[in-house]
Amino acid sequence: MKLLRVGTAGAERPALLDAEGVLRDLSGIVADIDGALLADDAALGRIRSAAEAGELPALDAAGLRVGPPLARIGKVVCIGLNYHDHATETGAEPPAEPVIFFKAADTVVGPYDTVLVPRTSEKTDWEVELAVVIGRTARYLGSHEEALAHVAGYAVAHDVSERAFQIERGGTWDKGKNCETFNPLGPWLVTSDEVPDPQQLSLKLWVNGELKQDGSTADQIFPVAEVVRYVSQFMTLYPGDVVNTGTPAGVALGQPEPKPFLRAGDVVELEIEGLGRQRQELKDA
Repeated sequence: MKLLRVGTAGAERPALLDAEGVLRDLSGIVADIDGALLADDAALGRIRSAAEAGELPALDAAGLRVGPPLARIGKVVCIGLNYHDHATETGAEPPAEPVIFFKAADTVVGPYDTVLVPRTSEKTDWEVELAVVIGRTARYLGSHEEALAHVAGYAVAHDVSERAFQIERGGTWDKGKNCETFNPLGPWLVTSDEVPDPQQLSLKLWVNGELKQDGSTADQIFPVAEVVRYVSQFMTLYPGDVVNTGTPAGVALGQPEPKPFLRAGDVVELEIEGLGRQRQELKDA
C-alpha cells in the first residue's frame, strides 16, 4: 500500500494512493498515519480490505498539499557514509561500523514543501536517501530476518545538510543536519510487502534539471537489515521511528571546486524506484 497524508501543515488527513493512481480518503477508517497505526495489524488489515473492496471514497487531489506520510515521528536516526562511492568521493575510509547521527523530528516536512537555506549558510548540500519506517518495537535484534520483520515500510528522504555547520564549526554533525525543513519525507510510505528487496532500488537526484546523483541501494556498505539490527543494539526503535540509510555519490561536497552548493531559487528533485518523487524550491530563511 501507498499511504500518505494530505492537507495543510498540522491538519493533514490520512489517504491512500490506489493502483490506478487515484487518491483515496482513509479518514473514515483511521485517524492518522503514525506509529500506532503501523503497529496495529488489524487497522492495517481494515485499510487493505476497504481498498480491495473499492469502499474508499476518492479525494480531489487538485491543489491538495502532500504532507509527510507519517505523523508524530519519535526520532530520525541517520546513517552516514553508507555508500562505497560516497565514501570515496569525500575522501573517507569506509567505516568499520555504521556511523550514527540524529535529526530532530521537527526537521521533517512534506515532499514538495519549501526548503530554507539557513542564514549565513554557504554550503547547503543535497542527499537523496532511502528512509526505513519502523513498525514494531525493536530491541537487540538478532538477525537480518528479524530486523526486516520490524520494518513497516519505506519512503524517500532528502537529508539536506549544511557542510560548513556540519564539518567546520566543531563538535558533532548535528549543527549541519538539524536546520528547519532539512528532512523532506514522502510522498508516500510504501508498505514493506511492496518492496521485496530494499537492496535493489535506484536513487536519483537533480538540481535545476541536472542529474547529480544516480545510485543504487545495492552499493550500501551496510544494507537495510544490518542497519536496523545494528541500531537496535544501542537504542530501542519504536513504531513510527525513521531511519535514513545514507546517500550515494554525487553530493556537492564531493565535486570539484567551486562546489555547486545550493542557493535560494534552486530546485531539487529526487526519486527512489517505486517510492515516488519529491520536488523542493529553496528559499532564504
